[in-house]
Amino acid sequence: MSNNNTIAGWVLAGGIAALGFSIVSSKYFHAGKHERPEVMGYVIEGVESSDGAADAGPSIETLLQTADIAAGEKVFGKCAACHTINQGGANGIGPNLWGAMGKPHGHVAGFAYSDALKSVPGNWDWEGMNAWLTSPRAYAPGTKMTFAGLGKAEDRANLMVYLNAQGSNLPLPAAPVAEEAPAEGDEAEAAGTEEPAEGAEAAEGAEAAPAE
Repeated sequence: MSNNNTIAGWVLAGGIAALGFSIVSSKYFHAGKHERPEVMGYVIEGVESSDGAADAGPSIETLLQTADIAAGEKVFGKCAACHTINQGGANGIGPNLWGAMGKPHGHVAGFAYSDALKSVPGNWDWEGMNAWLTSPRAYAPGTKMTFAGLGKAEDRANLMVYLNAQGSNLPLPAAPVAEEAPAEGDEAEAAGTEEPAEGAEAAEGAEAAPAE
């Protein structure tokens, strides 16, 4: 009988010890973590996040004003495996890009464009080319273009001015108008409209002391 009691006691003690260890370990691994919903995935530079937060950098129109053709030629190196850009150049995996800016989508005769790209209305303007270079698959869902896109807006601006210099020469889009800072005279006028300090009204109502 005493042996049974001893065994039962050891079993009970082991259960209590296991429960205590579980509670302590859970508190240890939970320490330092804030209660929050888990968000999966990675933030990609230059791409709008899933919660709608947009890139707060300069607009593409602003970047185009100071874009560098030579830098754009270097960026084009990423495109050269599939495209030529010299006048009269042959098509490769992708079409020749001479004079592409301002032309309709799917303008190169004899090249087998995807129906997805040919169905996009309009021409290759600055806005459309920027969207295409950001994400070809988002711009023309179903496109055969496998390039993922350029995440850096500066790279897209430089590449576009380089493409434009190769037989297109479209005028740059107008730069966004920045808000003008108030002039110094406006600031002084605004300061003059402030309410008088306490006691100023009484001073204005009093007569000036006569000069001796």
